[in-house]
Parts: sequence; C-alpha cells; structure tokens
Amino acid sequence: MTERLLQFIWQFQYFNRQELYTVGGEPLQIIFTGEWNTNQGPDFKQARIKIGKTLWAGEVELHLKASDWHKHYHTSDAHYSKVILHVVWENDQTIADENGNPIPTVEIQNRVSNLLLNRYDNWMHQQKAIPCNADVASVPAIAWQSWKERLLVERLQQKAEHIEQLLKQTNNNWEEVFWRLLCRYFGAGVNSESFEQLAASLPLNVLAKHKNQLQQLEALLLGQAGLLGKKYTDHYPLLLQREYEFLRKKYQLKPIAKAPVFLRMRPVNFPTVRLAQLAMLIHQSVHLFSKLKEAGDVKTIRKLFAVTANDFWNDHFQLDESSEHQPKKLGSQMINTLLINAAVPMLFAFGKYAAEPGYCDKAIQWLEELSAEKNAITKSFTELQVENKSAFDSQALLHLKKNYCDQKRCLECVVGNAILKRV
Repeated sequence: MTERLLQFIWQFQYFNRQELYTVGGEPLQIIFTGEWNTNQGPDFKQARIKIGKTLWAGEVELHLKASDWHKHYHTSDAHYSKVILHVVWENDQTIADENGNPIPTVEIQNRVSNLLLNRYDNWMHQQKAIPCNADVASVPAIAWQSWKERLLVERLQQKAEHIEQLLKQTNNNWEEVFWRLLCRYFGAGVNSESFEQLAASLPLNVLAKHKNQLQQLEALLLGQAGLLGKKYTDHYPLLLQREYEFLRKKYQLKPIAKAPVFLRMRPVNFPTVRLAQLAMLIHQSVHLFSKLKEAGDVKTIRKLFAVTANDFWNDHFQLDESSEHQPKKLGSQMINTLLINAAVPMLFAFGKYAAEPGYCDKAIQWLEELSAEKNAITKSFTELQVENKSAFDSQALLHLKKNYCDQKRCLECVVGNAILKRV
C-alpha cells in the first residue's frame, strides 16, 4: 500500500461502503469524496459527508497510518484546520485536533479487494515493458481512443514548451526555430544533439546569403560539423575545405565541439549524407516555416522535403571514399520522421502561441494521415492487440510508454484505471 494508491482507492470509491462507520462507531455516508488536491494541504477538498445525522462539508486527509498525522505535523498546520474526515489504511492511534477534539476517522484496510491490491502490486514489480500487459487486451477500443487523444495532446504540449524555449533563445524567430528542429531530426537519433548544436552555431540568415550556392551551403554545414578536417586529394572535398575556410573567417564561425559519429549506422544515415541532403533542402526552398503554415495538406510539405543530394554524393557516402552509384534521395521514412517530429510540433506550437486552434487541428489531422512509426515500443503494444495504424497512434503510444508505463503511473492511466475498476 502507498499513499498514492490509497488516494486512488478513495477517489474512485474502490472499497466496500456498505454499513460504513467511523472508528468511533458513528454511521458514515460519503456524498462526495472531494476534489483531489495536488498542491499544499489536505488530499481532497470540498468533500461532503454525513456522520450520524449531521452533514459536513470540508476537506479529507489520507494516511497509511493514523499516527502519520503527527509525523507530518498537521496538528499545528492551519491548512488542516478544516479536515472533516481522516481516511486511514490502519488506525494505530486516536487523532485529535488542536483543541483536543477527536477527528472523525475511518479505517478501510479490511474493505478493499485483495484482487485489486494484488493486481497493483504485480504491476509495480512487473519487469516487462508494459506493466499491465496481461490485461491490456480486455480494455475496450473506445477507452483506448479517448486516452490516445489525451496522450497525443500531452505530447504535443510538451514539444510546444520546448519550442517556446527555443523562441526565447532566437528572439521569437519561428523560421530559426524550425531550422533548428529540422536539423535535430536530420541527425537520425544518435547525432540529433550534434546536429542541433550545429544549427545553433550556424544562423539561418548566414545560410540564406548562400542559398544559391550549393557547394557553399555544404561547406558551411560539413565544416561546422567538424567533418572537413582531413587531408583530401579529390577535387570536391578540397573545394569544400577552401570554401569553408573562407566563410569561417568571414563570419567568425566556430565548429561544434563534438563532431557527429558514423558508428553502428547504415551508410544512408551517415551524417555526411544527411548534411548534403539538408544543404539541398535549403538550396531549393525559402521561408520553410511560412510554407509550413500555408500548406493545405501534408502532401505539400512531403514534396518539399523530397530532396536529393548533389551529384557528387551519387558515388559517395563519405568525402574520401567512393561507393557504388546510388542517388542520395531523402527516403519516405526519413521524411515521415521530419514531419512527425519537426513540422507537426511547429504547427501545433504556433497555433497554441498565436491562439489560433486551426493550426493545432491541422497538426493532429496530419498525424492521422501519416504512417505509424514502427519500433520496439510500438511493437510491444501491437503484440498486445493495441491499434497502431497512424502516426496519431504511434505518437500517443510513445508518450504512454515513456511518461506512464516506465514511471509506473498506472493509477493516472486510463487503461490502468479501467482494469482496476473491473477488478
């Protein structure tokens, strides 16, 4: 038993309320359990109960043991002066208020189903990725749908908060923030931090001055990433080195401290290839965030991202090694990643920031149209018959896993609630 579980049991009245009495022997009727209080003070506010023939309105405090009242110094705390009922798991001591009057107390440890307690205990000690894995399939689809909507909005709001922080760093420059987000997700996971640092080190207005010179864009990106430091013999890498050295001095640029890595990744995801594709995206487009806002559908932005690195990269994955001929076109999966993690959060954040909910709605609609992400986390849910048909689903499931399952917040999860309620 934990205090949070006790609060959960009280909040949803998951205990036997038949012939309920206080420890003093007075009949107790619960009219309203109160509103759960997550701030300072008693656990539940504005509760209504009936003790004997008297109606009471006030606050309810919960403890595992009655004696915890004194351990938490509630007697002398004015926040607890309006407590009308003390709900305890174990009544090990009679508790009185500061005037010496006993506080009405009810003990509930013998009124809670052992099945519920055992189920919850099993979840808390569960080693599998999803604590309630054995019971998930029994939860109705309609419960899952409403819960996914809430999870998705939570996730987008979290990302919007991150975007708001970036706005503060860039003097509310939405184009600059979008550039940083795009750069981060071009980093393909392991290099995301390096790529975001690269974007911060290379302002968009500098790139804009050279957008018509593709080689200069590549030189700036590869140079700032610390990927032009070798001794080359081929013409193109030498050209990039010379261009970067000139531009570095001109703009007083400083490369990022830690260069992107190549280890344990497919060649198509090499940072050299991704930066060459990013250079082409900048070369072929202008005011990307404005185009994002104006886009009527997700297909428009998908076409915008469908770039291919310049011809040099047809035969290279790295600057100093040739390879079999393969045009380095940005793949559909990578475009999905950019749309899901950069474009959609930017739209949602702008709608929230500008108080224009139409952008938020469009962001969510795009997720419904985009293919679902498939990875170890989403697979663990689909194996339990949880639907994952679109990015709307996969984003919600990723948020559920990280913010609820991993933290064992089963009592705050709609799925966990549904299972325990049935028990």
